Amino acid sequence: MLNANNTALVIVDVQGKLAQIMDNRDELFHSLETMVKGAKILDLPIVWVEQIPEKLGATIPQIADHLHDHQPIAKNSFSCYREPKFLEALEQTNCQNVLIVGIEAHICVYQTVRQLLDANYHVEVVTDAVSSRKAQNKQVALNKLEQVGASLTCTEMALFELQEVAEGERFKQILSIVK
Repeated sequence: MLNANNTALVIVDVQGKLAQIMDNRDELFHSLETMVKGAKILDLPIVWVEQIPEKLGATIPQIADHLHDHQPIAKNSFSCYREPKFLEALEQTNCQNVLIVGIEAHICVYQTVRQLLDANYHVEVVTDAVSSRKAQNKQVALNKLEQVGASLTCTEMALFELQEVAEGERFKQILSIVK
């Protein structure tokens, strides 16, 4: 079970023109924005990564506009786990649970999750907040990730699991962003 005291959100490569050609883009962008807002409400550590930003561009505003207090980590490897600054940032969270969102599901998300699992992290892939250019590629990635030990979740399920109780100010804030 996810716990807000031991869970980090990892955002992978939701950048520029590539983000604009993802399958089911509008739902993806909505889910990504909801996850980022929810993570902030729940005070989750957020690790934000960009793939070769000088070539692929900046993270889409739907995400970046909510992360003024964070800095993206640039990488050129497909897996975030191969970037030392990512490892350092993730270790600083002291979290063993990782929620992962981003693109593309079958490349950077897939390779990152595989390596996080190999490093004994509990990883949950937020299925409505990951995508690929082709729906089939996303589905193959989710199938393979589940086979190797990743858990699948969705935005509302993850946020309410982390919230745990239907009371308090955080609950009201979560309700307002999932509607």
